[in-house]
Amino acid sequence: MAPASGRVLKAGVLGATGAVGQRFIVLLAQNPTFSIHALGASERSAGKPYAAAAKWKMSEPIPEAARSMAVTVCDPAHFGGCDVVFSGLDASVAGDIERAFFSADFAVFSNAKNFRMEPNVPLCVPVVNTDHYALVAGQRAAMGLTRGFIVTNANCSTSGLVVPLKALQDRFGPLRRIVVTTMQAISGAGYPGVPSLDIIDNVVPLISGEEPKMEAEVLKILGGLSADASACAPLADLRVSATCNRVPVIDGHTECVSVEFAAATPPSIAEIKQCLREYTCEAQRLGCHSAPAHAICVAEEEDRPQPRLDRGAGNGMSVTVGRIRECPVFHVKFTLLVHNTVLGAAGSSILNAEYAAKKGYL
Repeated sequence: MAPASGRVLKAGVLGATGAVGQRFIVLLAQNPTFSIHALGASERSAGKPYAAAAKWKMSEPIPEAARSMAVTVCDPAHFGGCDVVFSGLDASVAGDIERAFFSADFAVFSNAKNFRMEPNVPLCVPVVNTDHYALVAGQRAAMGLTRGFIVTNANCSTSGLVVPLKALQDRFGPLRRIVVTTMQAISGAGYPGVPSLDIIDNVVPLISGEEPKMEAEVLKILGGLSADASACAPLADLRVSATCNRVPVIDGHTECVSVEFAAATPPSIAEIKQCLREYTCEAQRLGCHSAPAHAICVAEEEDRPQPRLDRGAGNGMSVTVGRIRECPVFHVKFTLLVHNTVLGAAGSSILNAEYAAKKGYL
């Protein structure tokens, strides 16, 4: 579905040759809301046709819309005419480049961590907290911009976790404590990623920086806004403990979650399952193209979800939740699966932009 105006939006991609950039290009080429207009990468790729610059790692072929397009450096001067800019840049370079595009009055949707925890930047999982777009007006006012803003999506593991947590919080009230253990796919490390001798026949019980990111991002995403909508107001009473592991799976992050509710009488397992099945979000109600039919798929099979079987749910935009049962320490425990490069990365940014178009921000 194209924007309400009927106009197809011209999209630029920063970090277009990297793993997240490649996923952006695959998804954008299939999306009627956008056309690929400009591709940016490092100086060593500049001037080359995209097919020659990118070491292609997607299972789909390079889309024809991008194959022969010339790659440029990531400079706003080369992105004239773009209505929206998607950033798949590595965090080591994303900060200055994304700030330059924002300052040049571009709408920037970033997959990088650099601006996620800024108080006036929406950290938006688009099936969870699109109400945080109210921060955009303050961004523009502070910079004297008419079109520009920055919206970030969350860490790939956080993106899956907050979807069922949001459903439970909305239906049953505040949550008190969350413990999550992740088993994260190697694609989350980008390319070339984890050396084969480290990950084959192995589990690596450390992903540097991942645990504090999850613990902080959950509080911001599930929180609200200040009274004047100028800053996020992260939850103060929720405690989150994350343990993150890298496992030899290509795509799909699996997470084992235990939840304690603040209410004296917790919901039953049947009530929790019903809540998850019935959860909907504003992006679905607006008819955004990438919004899944079901934000949460509840798996009744006793051994699901599994990455190979369930990561494609909702074209990678649904979170699958299974093994929902009572927890002897907290109130409920379950296992979830999220496609880490779709809802957990490029797909979130694209649905964020579709939502922005529907609401008149673009």
